[in-house]
Amino acid sequence: MEVKYALVHEWLTPKATGGSELVVKEILKLINADLYALIDFESSNPESYLYQRKIGKTFLQNLPLARNGVQKYLPLLPIAIEQFDLGEYDVILSSSHAVAKGILTTPYQLHICYCHTPMRYAWDLTFDYLNSSKVGKGIPGIFTRYLLHRLREWDVISANRVDYFIANSQHTARRIWRCYRREAEVIYPPVDVEKFPFKSQKQDFYLTVCRLVSYKKISLIVRAFNQLGRELIVIGSGGELHKLRLMAKSNVKIMGWQPEEIVVEYMAEAKGFIYAACEDFGMALVEAQACGTPVIAYGVGGATETVLDMRKYPDSATGLLFAEQAEKALIEAVEKFENSQEYFHPEIIKKHADKFSQTVFQKRYLSFVEKCYSATR
Repeated sequence: MEVKYALVHEWLTPKATGGSELVVKEILKLINADLYALIDFESSNPESYLYQRKIGKTFLQNLPLARNGVQKYLPLLPIAIEQFDLGEYDVILSSSHAVAKGILTTPYQLHICYCHTPMRYAWDLTFDYLNSSKVGKGIPGIFTRYLLHRLREWDVISANRVDYFIANSQHTARRIWRCYRREAEVIYPPVDVEKFPFKSQKQDFYLTVCRLVSYKKISLIVRAFNQLGRELIVIGSGGELHKLRLMAKSNVKIMGWQPEEIVVEYMAEAKGFIYAACEDFGMALVEAQACGTPVIAYGVGGATETVLDMRKYPDSATGLLFAEQAEKALIEAVEKFENSQEYFHPEIIKKHADKFSQTVFQKRYLSFVEKCYSATR
């Protein structure tokens, strides 16, 4: 008898195009699954690979402004995800960075969760969220703190509905254990390494590409390069765009959002790719390496798994890690990088990136799902 699969993700919108959405896309290539999400604005988007696909949705779909970010309805997300009746399926696959893992299942169903991160606003970014939000202070702040407390409780309870966890990095696996006390298989997310052209000859500028929000620490990078005087290109959009343009000196170019072909071109030609955030995986770091471009990154989280530091791997270095999210540490790292060019070989860097390819992900993910299904039968 044919196995029936359902795949559950948080939200599908034209603005949601990160690593978690790429995982959904790859899973759908591998497994014939019915797709469900809190909201869906991709099946009506002619430019999306999900155009005209039947996708299950929740009541959040019809709420005002949901298209621009369903996170504003944070208290309703756990209730909404629990409204899906998935009793007809044999295997539930979830791709979760918030509440997708919280779907209700029966004892006869298998639930495998690919966890991109335990819910960030409930755990690691709680205080960043409170300090940067209008509802994090005063009387509203009391209610917000209580809401986040209840959200953490639900998050732990819903983790018990998962039979097997997959983490996108060892860093995320440790966080899953810390939050839920659950073991997780590590399967790195798929990076389309073939999309990024290899170039052995680099130009004399540095690059960073990401969303321009506070925890990405772009202002730290800009301040460091203001002092260094070296050319830096910043690509991305977000709430800090205007602030960054005001603080940047003439050697720092804040380009804002750019189409994919421009991003790829700059990645291939950059002398080095700069990253100062703590990421669970950090797909952009691998994309840069796929071009043969070395990486200078904050040495915490996923970067320690995707970047081979020149001090530890002198014969196969793909970058340089710095220990603190501080201007001084980044400046010292860039200066050391400038004086250590003999360690970096674009061909070796490119070969390392191939370990995170779509093909590798497909083989490992499908093998794990089949193993888990066999264990339950």
